[in-house]
Amino acid sequence: MYLRWAEQRGYKTEIYETSYAEEAGIKSTTFAVQAPYAYGTLSVEQGTHRLVRISPFDNQGRRQTSFAGVEILPVVEQTDHIEIDESELRVDVYRSSGPGGQGVNTTDSAVRLTHIPTGIVVSCQNERSQIQNKATAMNVLQAKLLERRRQEEQAKMDALKGDGGNSWGNQMRSYVLHPYQMVKDLRTDFEVGNPEAVFNGEIDGFLEAGIRWRKQQEK
Repeated sequence: MYLRWAEQRGYKTEIYETSYAEEAGIKSTTFAVQAPYAYGTLSVEQGTHRLVRISPFDNQGRRQTSFAGVEILPVVEQTDHIEIDESELRVDVYRSSGPGGQGVNTTDSAVRLTHIPTGIVVSCQNERSQIQNKATAMNVLQAKLLERRRQEEQAKMDALKGDGGNSWGNQMRSYVLHPYQMVKDLRTDFEVGNPEAVFNGEIDGFLEAGIRWRKQQEK
């Protein structure tokens, strides 16, 4: 449904991963939609979608209810480098202690870096020179700050996810193919009587109604 919606608008998509169920169908898939405002537009689709149909896998032709959880997340830029402002560092030098080669523990070559904004402290006394120790400590500090940022970004992602409305009792849209044909959004009451068109990507009405509903919730 979403891939067809994107295709109709000429939006580029990239499928990252697809996991197939043991019996039939897709268990999960992850893909990116590359388009202006794609996250803001599609984020109203996050939640639990409910499908009611005659199961094609039931030889007795019984009605079946299935659920799909949809998560929408922004693609964030990743970087493996952080600029460290020297003015935000406190540099302490001291004499190395403990066993070491000649010259290691006879001069003030050990370095302790304190990153003032975060309070992270890194020390190095393995090398002979203060310059080497400082360079090594800077590398360790860089790694610690990167990990801190990764954790912060993950926390932001988790906040964006929320629970996603992904408890099965908290559905946001129903797609009914039997005993009648209808797709209805349970938040906005927007509905259409042509599920096949919706599955083929005609979801603009649901997106627009969802965006209006979200604006009302923010008031």
